[in-house]
Amino acid sequence: MGSKSKSKATDSTSVETHKITLNGEDFTEVKEGLGRILTPFSAPKADAKDSKNDEEYQKVFYNPIQQFNRDLTVLAIKAYGEEVVARRRAASERRINNNKKKRKRDDAEDGRPLKHERSEPAVAGASTETDQANGSPMDISEPVKEQEASGSLKSADQPGQSADQSGQSADGSGSTEPGAQSTETKEGGEQRERKLQPPKFTILDALSATGLRALRYVQELPFVTSVTANDLTPAAVEAIKRNVEHNGVESKVRVTQGDARAHMYSLIAEQLTLEHEKNPRGYRKGPNTPSGKYDVIDLDPYGTAATFFDAAVHAVRDDGGMLCVTCTDSGVWASHGYPEKAFALYGGVPVKGFHSHEVGLRLVLNGLATTAAKHGLTIEPLLSLSIDYYLRVFVRLTKSPASVKYLAGKTMVVYSCDQGCGAWETQLLVRNKKVQNSKGSGVFYKHGLSQAPSADQHCKHCGTKTHLAGPMYAGPLHSTEFIQRILADLPNASKDVYGTTTRIEGMLQTALEESALPPPQDNLAACKEDELAALEPYPFYLHPTMLAGAIHCSCPDEESLRGALRGLGYEVTRSHCKPGSIKTNAPWEVIWHVMREWIRQKAPVKKENIKEGSAAYRLLRLDQESAGEKDSTDNEVDKLEVVFNQALGKDKSKKGLVRYQVNPKENWGPLSRAKGH
Repeated sequence: MGSKSKSKATDSTSVETHKITLNGEDFTEVKEGLGRILTPFSAPKADAKDSKNDEEYQKVFYNPIQQFNRDLTVLAIKAYGEEVVARRRAASERRINNNKKKRKRDDAEDGRPLKHERSEPAVAGASTETDQANGSPMDISEPVKEQEASGSLKSADQPGQSADQSGQSADGSGSTEPGAQSTETKEGGEQRERKLQPPKFTILDALSATGLRALRYVQELPFVTSVTANDLTPAAVEAIKRNVEHNGVESKVRVTQGDARAHMYSLIAEQLTLEHEKNPRGYRKGPNTPSGKYDVIDLDPYGTAATFFDAAVHAVRDDGGMLCVTCTDSGVWASHGYPEKAFALYGGVPVKGFHSHEVGLRLVLNGLATTAAKHGLTIEPLLSLSIDYYLRVFVRLTKSPASVKYLAGKTMVVYSCDQGCGAWETQLLVRNKKVQNSKGSGVFYKHGLSQAPSADQHCKHCGTKTHLAGPMYAGPLHSTEFIQRILADLPNASKDVYGTTTRIEGMLQTALEESALPPPQDNLAACKEDELAALEPYPFYLHPTMLAGAIHCSCPDEESLRGALRGLGYEVTRSHCKPGSIKTNAPWEVIWHVMREWIRQKAPVKKENIKEGSAAYRLLRLDQESAGEKDSTDNEVDKLEVVFNQALGKDKSKKGLVRYQVNPKENWGPLSRAKGH
């Protein structure tokens, strides 16, 4: 038995903490969402010189900083899973109805009475039942064997299938509903009761630690049938089992111990055996056929997740399964200090610059995409976010060797003027070129080599030498449809369960806006209309301080800079990665023209203080002035009239959004690695 004493709630979150004594041992109970975990509690030493809060003496398993990560992941899986489950249920219904029609035709051809004529006429509703998930009629008049093959119907006494696996209430209360009951009248008047179960939906929490994610998934997602919580260390597995029992979800959470990669690779042999048993002739399985692979795999390691990529693409379903990936090694993918390590992990080199966090997202996606492509899988990024000190990406994987052919044309290198003005240019490795067929009745893609190089060794704007970065993913970072689904459901998310909904809304709305820049007229550069070849036409973002620093002038305010660009007919939005960031479809020639006009109209500089030969010296064209020359390359751009209209530059998007994290307390960060990990 245990006793409780309530303590202070965690700062800036909906998390509750309690002290608990369980079987003579002290624990700290942390309640986040609908999950509760018990972490071993270590009291401060008697000779401690300074007093600290209780939470600082916990063995570090729980990190409240990542509640945003966990809240977002639950909502993202919900948006993804609801669509998947609805599609599987509809496929099962179509299959059942088709089989029913076929049997009726066969009965009619044989001259036998139709099945409904052989049944008791007084049994109304025996052949249909209301689907409890959506209230729609569902045909359940098929034999048990046929529906079990589709994965949508299981007998009540099936081994390993408990009664509470029929799903939970949508409000996340943790209560369960019984499966839909129906009777079937067999020949001879015999009736039997059957139980209708929702489609199978499984999740792997590959590096589970305390099991908190797994606990939240089974209690907050109504369609999840089982979650596997895996960890390497015995101490973590013991903690997971204790927490699973503490939450009363033993029937839905399977706890395993071992290397996550070994666990995921082991599914290959199991899957091959299962496929052979179900389809000895090699027929392709239907979407509801039971699969040993997971619908969702969550990778949330301490550091890089790259070492798990290959195993994960083998263990997730190849008909649209989802990977949720966290990488906390921002010192590698968002810094130029370890290019050799970034290449070893993600297959690309990072950049030095303000936009390094978006580069990091594209490097990690490149690592995932190239790993998946080796096995004929293609990725679709659903949501890619740089958050605090880590990144979090959600990608959908599909088996499609034909789609893999587009990957090289969605991979780019970057020429970065990191020591000069900060400008960049990109170059695709391969051209996915759309051409018409010989009859002129359709189009197809040719995959050809790109002309090189697309940039000189020196920046054409300031003359400083450029550095090479990449290769990295060049496609869109997000699916607007996916983000909209999460945002649409967000008002239904209780703040008592999801304590970070305010920030989730702000970040997702910002991610949605950054994808709204119109594509250029050049279809080869945009390819927005074709998902297979889709590119991000305007990757990366800039900041007014970066521009001002390059030419040694006072920094323009955001409204003035946005207003000037919009006044010239260009679109301006922001990036979710950093506050004050600007994403625009304006070319660098126009941006530097606007900055020269800023100096001329608003913030004059002392030209004599500009060092000769520097980037600022060339950007301000002082080299041409000293030589008595006039530049003729940008004459058309130089004729553009720039007006710094603050009213035009005001933010027109939704007001009151919390778009970026404000550190809520001192030493806000990843904390220390847990003992034994």
